Amino acid sequence: MKNVIVITGPTASGKTALSVELAKKLNGEIISADSMQIYKYMDIGTAKPSELEMQGIKHHMLDIILPNESYNVSRYKKEAEECIKKVVDDGKVPIITGGTGLYINSLVYNINFSETTQNNEIREDMQRTAEIMGNEYVYNILKDMDPEAAARVHANNLKRVIRSIEIYKTTGRSIIEHEAESRIIPSNYNFKVFCLNVQREFLYKRIDARVDLMMDQGLVDEVIMLENMGYATGETAMQAIGYKEILAYLKGYLTIKEAVETIQQGSRRYAKRQITWMKKIKNVTMIDYDPTQGNNVLDTITTSIGL
Repeated sequence: MKNVIVITGPTASGKTALSVELAKKLNGEIISADSMQIYKYMDIGTAKPSELEMQGIKHHMLDIILPNESYNVSRYKKEAEECIKKVVDDGKVPIITGGTGLYINSLVYNINFSETTQNNEIREDMQRTAEIMGNEYVYNILKDMDPEAAARVHANNLKRVIRSIEIYKTTGRSIIEHEAESRIIPSNYNFKVFCLNVQREFLYKRIDARVDLMMDQGLVDEVIMLENMGYATGETAMQAIGYKEILAYLKGYLTIKEAVETIQQGSRRYAKRQITWMKKIKNVTMIDYDPTQGNNVLDTITTSIGL
């Protein structure tokens, strides 16, 4: 059974740089597991790696859809598995890199997303409801319908909330029950999962510095460009951290200082949720990591996978 390496960790923990060095060492290619870097034209606010940062390493699952296109974890799993197969067939090592828990879980646990749980009418209805009434309103629908599932998701994770409602209304069963049953079938690959554990205070400082860098790189101009392209209203992609706050600034709801502080705060909270999820991954290896000290954990990872 072929190994697939997974490098995960909270936002700003140094996943990209480490994965590139690992790929160079192992003759690997990187498959992104980031739910925002799939969108074209959204580069700065998603911290998408530049050509320079990629250092010639091939990256998959970046820039694959437009900001107004819908995308779900079922499609991600299918397309990511196609990438894994191609990398393996080419004689290289697949390295899954990212911090989107739902995407990584779909691969590691081999979650089967049956077509019987897909209902575009329900999904689109809930999306419209969220646009009119707000995310909290839709979250309360899930809370009344399936309180256990609601307790496991944040109200602002609209995709996951709507998906949970969709499955319950389609099958009459909780998404938790559905996913538990779908994990019975083992994967064709041996997933080796490594999570970067960065000291919390240091991580938060890195997050704040990253947001400042995004502003210096032109995040406001990127949002204006997306707005001029017609992607600013009602689209899931533009509700991501970093984009919705700059939109609020452009509309006069926030000052630029307030927008930056809100992005930083939202990113820190997101990192905290990511850390909680990552510690629960099956057979995860937690690695204490200092991104400023270089890639000092490469030997630990390669030894752990028997290379």
